[in-house]
Amino acid sequence: MSTLFFPARLFTKKEPIRPEGIREILVIRTAYVGDVIMTLPMLKPLKALYQDAKLSFLTGSHSATVLENHPFVDRLITYDAFWFYPKSFKAAVTEYWSCLKTLRSTSYDLIIEARGDIRDIMLLAFMARGRYRVSYAIGGGDCLLSHVVPFERIKHKVDYHLDMVKYLGGNTDPLEWDIYLTESDKIRPIEIINQISQPPERLVVAVHPGARQKLKRWSPEGFACIADMLIENLNASVLLMGGPKEVELVKGVAERMKNRVTVLAGETTLKELAALLKSCTLFICNDSSPLHVASVVKTPTVAIFGPSESNETSPYQNAHRVVQKEFPCRHECDESVCTHEVYHGCMRAITPYDVYNAIRELIG
Repeated sequence: MSTLFFPARLFTKKEPIRPEGIREILVIRTAYVGDVIMTLPMLKPLKALYQDAKLSFLTGSHSATVLENHPFVDRLITYDAFWFYPKSFKAAVTEYWSCLKTLRSTSYDLIIEARGDIRDIMLLAFMARGRYRVSYAIGGGDCLLSHVVPFERIKHKVDYHLDMVKYLGGNTDPLEWDIYLTESDKIRPIEIINQISQPPERLVVAVHPGARQKLKRWSPEGFACIADMLIENLNASVLLMGGPKEVELVKGVAERMKNRVTVLAGETTLKELAALLKSCTLFICNDSSPLHVASVVKTPTVAIFGPSESNETSPYQNAHRVVQKEFPCRHECDESVCTHEVYHGCMRAITPYDVYNAIRELIG
């Protein structure tokens, strides 16, 4: 790769990036919703560092909602990269060239590729018109960057992103992030909460049994048992949450329960989910994008982890507990294929009592 792109090094600018010379910034974070949420803390310190600059943000259409109405994003560009979202050859070519046309319509002073992904660096950051290109090079692509952010060790992805801002000279304290809601985003969540939180001091617990990858999902039986325990032991009102593709999964949890719950699978937007979680006493979930929504709105969270690394994607700066079992293969798992002798062993080993004990530790 370095040999192939050696000529690019001849045109790469090595001088310091001075704030007074930055007028147009492009941040690239293509996938997925949870990952995009974890880039949000970058935005305010970037705008504070480059006060005269306009900030554009390129992300996938599924993640764009997270950035709508954001006060530090001047322009939102959407593109579903074919290397993350499979599509026909014709559609892939057409959409890619359309994205490049949009990107090249602006001459950027600073391009930040926030994923450290060689595909994003090569096919988006390098192909856009940019004076400086900044990212990590842990996946390759250092020869296509003007500035490479040093990578020290595996850390939480929020810190991974904030280190990019620190490298540029930005101040990341205090950490600030939010999903900006309109009044219309709050109407239905307020009605739901008012209906189920009677009396007002009653615990309201949201439960989300889904995850983008199936191996990250704890069992429907486990979630059903926990929901019943919350109702019977703590007199809680329970909301079963899920996206449009998780309706059957959530219904399966409700059918396994002894008690009645409020089922909202496929019925809320991402911003309505944020408004709901903001009013909940507790959130219980797998490693999934709603986990990060809960972190943003500071809802106490019990997160169930199996194949993924909790030190990278656990709840961040909200009160939380992580429930996981130590399996050696977890640290090398690609999260899509289980090679353990007991299929899905890391999740099967977690019992409802493990989760319930974490709940009691968290809420007292």
